[in-house]
Amino acid sequence: MTEQPQASDQRLSLDTSAARNLATTTKSVPQMQGITSRWLLKLLPWVQASGGAYRVNRRLTYTLGDGRVTFVTTGADVRVIPRELGELPPLRGYDDEPALDALAGRFTQHEYEPGSVIVEQGTPVDQVVLVVHGKLSRVGAGEYGTEAVHGTLADGDFFGEQVLVPGDEPGEWDYTVKAVTSATVLTLSRASFQEALGQTDTLQAHLAEFRSGPERATNPHGEAAIELASGHEGEPVLPGTFVDYEGSPREYELSVAQTVLRVHSRVADLYNEPMDQIEQQLRLTIEALRERQESELLNNRDFGLLHNADLSQRIHTRSGPPTPDDMDELLSLVWKDPAFFLAHPKAIAAFGRECNARGLYPESVDIGGNKVPAWRGVPIFPSSKIPVSKTKTSSILLMRTGEVSQGVIGLHQTGLPDEYQPGLSVRFMGIDEKALISYLVSAYYSAAVLVPDALGMLESVEIAHGGAA
Repeated sequence: MTEQPQASDQRLSLDTSAARNLATTTKSVPQMQGITSRWLLKLLPWVQASGGAYRVNRRLTYTLGDGRVTFVTTGADVRVIPRELGELPPLRGYDDEPALDALAGRFTQHEYEPGSVIVEQGTPVDQVVLVVHGKLSRVGAGEYGTEAVHGTLADGDFFGEQVLVPGDEPGEWDYTVKAVTSATVLTLSRASFQEALGQTDTLQAHLAEFRSGPERATNPHGEAAIELASGHEGEPVLPGTFVDYEGSPREYELSVAQTVLRVHSRVADLYNEPMDQIEQQLRLTIEALRERQESELLNNRDFGLLHNADLSQRIHTRSGPPTPDDMDELLSLVWKDPAFFLAHPKAIAAFGRECNARGLYPESVDIGGNKVPAWRGVPIFPSSKIPVSKTKTSSILLMRTGEVSQGVIGLHQTGLPDEYQPGLSVRFMGIDEKALISYLVSAYYSAAVLVPDALGMLESVEIAHGGAA
């Protein structure tokens, strides 16, 4: 006997899988994980760079050799690159390669553990010290008799260069330098330098010229001084003056990011509903170009902000993670109308952990309807384009923006042929023998720091977790 199907097994209406054959599926536009908020592109004031270049004219500034020294490493042995000794003020401009090579060979390598004293306050200054790797604290007497940290030294910094000036008594160290982390330094003793000096006539002549050179009148920023008189009475003779300019001002040429977008004509003809295929291809391509643009504005070695922060505007964290004290120190560098901080999201999280540990809960600020974390009222914006090192360190930027404020600006050129967005053009390149439609998509951009104190950077920001609580 055949078993009859139960009533409960019989379908009484059309199945949904069959019904979908007659339905139109609702679709999203193509999604892309690589799209970020791109706050830097939104926040920078964009200036028209006609002619494809922008010249930054400044008052004449005298460079005093406040750079950083570079080293070469072979296994565990470190040697200073001879020409990098020119970063020490007494040796700036000296180019006798054999003499510099001999001088570099006289430096000796030393390793220090955290807490070790490298030089001690009150002892004679008898050596030049180059910091190869690690972090050092410069500690001296405070106003009220207690110890105070006067600064942090890290990779490439140096101190004790006064021993290189012949005829001058270098005196005593007015601070103590201690290793905060494990540190490697190179040192050149005064005696060893004097021995090298006696064997090199060109070095003797250079240092004699350095010692007898005229004192240049400068302001605290190293700019040629403008002579003024104030607070006088009667009819004294007023000083005459003029404002000197840099003889070779820097020019920023617009950079470009480009690609050729190809779409087959069959796709554009037959599969254009409900979404325009070329339009969606262009949208995603432009998003990728804009992401590359922001990355270049930060990381390009020529004009990127991470490479164009002045060395005097770079500081290191006191301990590792970004603390409120470090952020305050950064604000002290860019104290004239600071616009915003820019940091990797993980660096922002690390700063949040430090605030939490101290019981601090900074208020957020409203930016265009977005709640953004802030410190001292200055918003902190995230950017994943700021790199994180293998040792889980990053950097935090603080900037002032705008031409009127002598700040950081973005550069572009509008009015381009076939302009699709400001500073971005989409040019039709034709259809080839394979029926491929081609478009040249180009974005032109750069960035300029108008004066050095418009941009500050907190370096070596540790973002790794400190361990379980």
